[in-house]
Amino acid sequence: MELDLVKKLVDEAINENHSLFLIDLNFTTDNKIRVVVDGDQGVALKECVRISRHIEHHLDRDHEDFAIEVTSPDITQPLSTERQFKKNLNKVLKIKTEKENIEGTLVDLNEEGISLQWKVREPKPIGKGKITVEKNATIAFKSIKEAKVKITF
Repeated sequence: MELDLVKKLVDEAINENHSLFLIDLNFTTDNKIRVVVDGDQGVALKECVRISRHIEHHLDRDHEDFAIEVTSPDITQPLSTERQFKKNLNKVLKIKTEKENIEGTLVDLNEEGISLQWKVREPKPIGKGKITVEKNATIAFKSIKEAKVKITF
């Protein structure tokens, strides 16, 4: 299968809707094309169908048999692109780095990394009892081992 052609077709289909972006494109040994697409406002089923049809209509099944799967990322999948982080501004994220695990609200991001904010209860500096303290952390993208959106009901 011509991998460059498939990549070009995927890019063409995604570029028809500027709110969509590619997360992953891979090929299995049994000629299955798997495309994972995300969007700034999510991904409608009709968009997955449109992308799949665009790819299928430009490939020759008589020449080579293949299967296509176009999907959006599962909510439990880690964030992998800067655009996914941007989409999740003001949501609570669970971040794993080599040194620590942090859970906080994504309040800012830039090309270098993200800023999280959260509240914790700590002992008072003087006297008994606890006070609520607001914490902040800036984490470079290269330090993030895994980042997931916290699912709340």
